[in-house]
Amino acid sequence: MNFHKIISSTLKSFLYLLFVAFLLQASAAYAQMPGGLKRLQGMGGSFRGGGGGGKSNSDSLTFEKRNFADDSVNVRFRYLDTARYSGFDSSIDDYFRRVSMKQEFIHIGHNGNAIRPILFSPLRAPGWDAGFHAFDPYAFSVQDTRFMNTTKPYTQLGFLVGSKAEQLINLIHTQNVQPDWNFVLQYRLLNSPGTFNSQNTNHNNLRFNTDYTSKDKRYHAFFIMMSNVLQSSENGGIVDNSYLVNPNGAYNDRFNIPTNLASAAYSSRNFFNVKLHTGNRYADKQLLLRQQYDFGKKDSVVTDSSVIKFFLPTFRLEHTVHKMSYDYLYMDEQAINGADFYKKNYGLATVPSEIRYEQKWAVLKNDFSLLQFPDPKNPLQYFKAGLSYSHYSSDTGILKNTFSNVTIHGEYRNRTRNKKWDMLLYGELFPAGRDAGNYQVQAHLQTDLGKKLGIFEIGFQNINRTPSYLYNYISLFPIKRNAGLNDENVIAVNGALYIAPLKSRLSVDYFLISNYTYLSDFVTVSQQSALFNFMRIGVNKVFNLGRKWRWHMDVYAQTATGNAPIHLPWLYTRNRLAYEAQPYRNLIVATGLDIRYHSAYFADGYSPVLGQFYYQSKEKITIRPDISYYLNFRVRSFTSFIRFENLNSATLQYGFGFKKSNLTAPTYPMPSLVFRLGVFWNFVN
Repeated sequence: MNFHKIISSTLKSFLYLLFVAFLLQASAAYAQMPGGLKRLQGMGGSFRGGGGGGKSNSDSLTFEKRNFADDSVNVRFRYLDTARYSGFDSSIDDYFRRVSMKQEFIHIGHNGNAIRPILFSPLRAPGWDAGFHAFDPYAFSVQDTRFMNTTKPYTQLGFLVGSKAEQLINLIHTQNVQPDWNFVLQYRLLNSPGTFNSQNTNHNNLRFNTDYTSKDKRYHAFFIMMSNVLQSSENGGIVDNSYLVNPNGAYNDRFNIPTNLASAAYSSRNFFNVKLHTGNRYADKQLLLRQQYDFGKKDSVVTDSSVIKFFLPTFRLEHTVHKMSYDYLYMDEQAINGADFYKKNYGLATVPSEIRYEQKWAVLKNDFSLLQFPDPKNPLQYFKAGLSYSHYSSDTGILKNTFSNVTIHGEYRNRTRNKKWDMLLYGELFPAGRDAGNYQVQAHLQTDLGKKLGIFEIGFQNINRTPSYLYNYISLFPIKRNAGLNDENVIAVNGALYIAPLKSRLSVDYFLISNYTYLSDFVTVSQQSALFNFMRIGVNKVFNLGRKWRWHMDVYAQTATGNAPIHLPWLYTRNRLAYEAQPYRNLIVATGLDIRYHSAYFADGYSPVLGQFYYQSKEKITIRPDISYYLNFRVRSFTSFIRFENLNSATLQYGFGFKKSNLTAPTYPMPSLVFRLGVFWNFVN
């Protein structure tokens, strides 16, 4: 067999990127010249609290010289629409800080398959939306792009292996080409054949971003080039849940359990076989360029050895161009093997030998904004006003659609220099275009109440949005629509209090929703016109059970009123009982049990052809608590995570084994015992 056909293009890309990373790290970077200045110019944009989980922030004009002779490295980052810098989170107590899969989400069987949150969170973005979100957590986005600044070239390499040949590869490399010019290269691969038939996933994410500031500090440029290819096979669920504990030895191998789609005879568990036969392939490519030019005044700081010059902006011109392309594809090369499934659930009178549904989009957005800084020495206080024009086109060969939207937006942001108050006021309106009348209003206030009381925050948001395109307009996908869907309206109010001395956080989220749009079965779009509300209360706390023992507790209670078409567990909790210590100078250890549980509820079903979860009231899901054992440790720049998951699947029925799998959706069981080993290295040149 041809070697190049066996070694996937994914692995070749990774090896190439790894080579480039080490080559860059070995180079004598121009960025290592002394006298560098930390760049803390305000960049404007929407609020992102907490700096993405970073440890440290820089919120005012602070100047210092970099010590490039030091063996350590100082790497900080910020997001495109924030000015606040944060540091990497080096904690090891929670494995889920290192992977895209989060504990508050539920997938339909394996890491990389379709996923949804277990804590209710409606769509809150006005304007155009394609409607495909079952794989969003596995993708890179503009919002989570980190623009970095580093004193030395820095590389972070992560590699994870798991049961059934699961692997995760994550590479990040950053360095400063010049003191005010940095670039970041990131690649991520998630690949797994899965436990059940036709469950294999192959997700590839690639991102390059760079930011540059001119020597006179007036001009700033930000560039993002990004690609996501998310590929997940679909099996339509298992034929019968009784196969999970069937005494027939053939079904001890879960791959042999019959599924509704994709006959096992034509499926493969080959690690290198990444070709999609039955399933979804979502791909997007994005290019973004933001340019800014500042007007203001020059100033300087005199130190013992030199004079450091800098620039204080008072007014800014900003232009952003964002080009996006999306391709959403469902295909089944062996559709005849699932003929009964397609006829029953999708209303197909006849089933062809091959099924293919696809929707492609091209989007071009231009935005021009003006920013004004009342206090030039505080770049985190500003007024912003802007105008956007977006053009959308879709061409599937049969159906074509072209339209545009005009958006006006305004914002006021202020984080006081004493760091006591953080305020955001934001408004967005669509005065013309297909989605005319859509809008968003947002307010957020955060304040530091002192060391004894902690940090308090409160927020309000009101969104009026057109239902997602998949639900509202004709496409090639088999879906039953109701003519004349009304705009969805969501009011969200949230509050939280973090009490540092008690290591506790209390939170309340309240939603008031009208015209909620959802799937009521595999293909039918429905809309709940009546107003309903949803409330969630959360408690997060760390208990000290001893000098080195901790109990990390997360508890959420949530409920909806009226006849809301939402089924979610009223109780969700995650608890980690852990031993956390530093037994040796360079060794940090965290080990214990990770236990997750939710109350019984009618879990949403899953429509594989549409890639959507749908509301159902026929099958209630009751689970055992999900139990995992973990051992995490760090030695200097090396971190390792070891996990044994789904210990709760152990049973004595028909002899001891790990067969009692929890269901996450009707006909979609979790795998039995799963082992995962992850290692992460940090390299500094």
